[in-house]
Amino acid sequence: MIDWDLAISTGVRWARPGPQVSIADARQTVAELRDLATAVQGPVQEVTGLVSDGPPGMVAVVDRPGWIRANVGGFRVVLEPLAERLQERSDNMPQMVAAVGSRVTGVQAGLILAYLSGRVLGQYELFLPPGDGAGSNVGRLTLVAPNIVLVERELDVNSHDFRRWVCLHEETHRVQFTAVPWMRGYVQGLMTEFLLASDLDPGAILGRLRAAAGAVAGAVRGGDGESLVEAMQTPEQREILDKLTAVMTLVEGHGDYVMDAVGPQVVPSVEKIRERFNARRGSAGRAEQILRRILGIDLKMKQYAEGAKFVRTIVDEAGMTVFNKVWTSPETLPTRPELARPADWLARVG
Repeated sequence: MIDWDLAISTGVRWARPGPQVSIADARQTVAELRDLATAVQGPVQEVTGLVSDGPPGMVAVVDRPGWIRANVGGFRVVLEPLAERLQERSDNMPQMVAAVGSRVTGVQAGLILAYLSGRVLGQYELFLPPGDGAGSNVGRLTLVAPNIVLVERELDVNSHDFRRWVCLHEETHRVQFTAVPWMRGYVQGLMTEFLLASDLDPGAILGRLRAAAGAVAGAVRGGDGESLVEAMQTPEQREILDKLTAVMTLVEGHGDYVMDAVGPQVVPSVEKIRERFNARRGSAGRAEQILRRILGIDLKMKQYAEGAKFVRTIVDEAGMTVFNKVWTSPETLPTRPELARPADWLARVG
């Protein structure tokens, strides 16, 4: 389906170099990020009331090529069910056509990864390939050092505070998926459902490609159309994506809430960092705005804001203990309409 080796080589080739730092500063940054990833575990537990079941798992501090390689490993795990289905259909496809198609998609995936590799500060990797140094139920907290250094310089903020602030967000994701036993399986199940709901009929694919072209054109014109993911989905996938978007809005918003809720005793300049970080999010140029729209990054930005508002509203009105009922089961997660109307979730669950 995708030539992943070509995706990696393309991504690494086109990834922009990070900021200039000395070898000593680079080593100091890596060591500090590793230490902070451990140090924030206590504050996150205190704010959230969530306790991980088992060891915390690995912490990886990587550069941009390292982030690309790590994500390709995760994509292969996630896309495996769809790859198997396509493999069944490829028996009737000429070998040369299949090879050319996989190389084209490999280059496309590599270019997208190259773009994203310069923007991601960190992530909690849920899906690791076998033999990647972690158990099947333990993910990996990954921090992209050059991007963190670049942003802290652009914002002109205290580097130690900013690094701790970023680690708080990613540690919150780690706790979400290690303290809530069913969460990983639920998200993976939705992703598998979404992929297997793909309509592989050539006519249907052509129709979705037209819709994708319309989404790109709309982004260029500056309209409020769909991202590529939204434009390419089938009606069945749209329903699944609603559930997936709801849970990801919750976990992203929860992470953003915790970053600020720890307060100045943990991150002394938290208010200054948040103010400048939000201003930076909204200051993208025209070309950057188009790419964000096409790739669905704007949707992720909205998830941060909407999810954080939901968490803040519930905690302010009912307390963290009531909010934590969201983690009881998939049925207690907020729906997309409830994320916009927290009172409806409180009436149903809280």
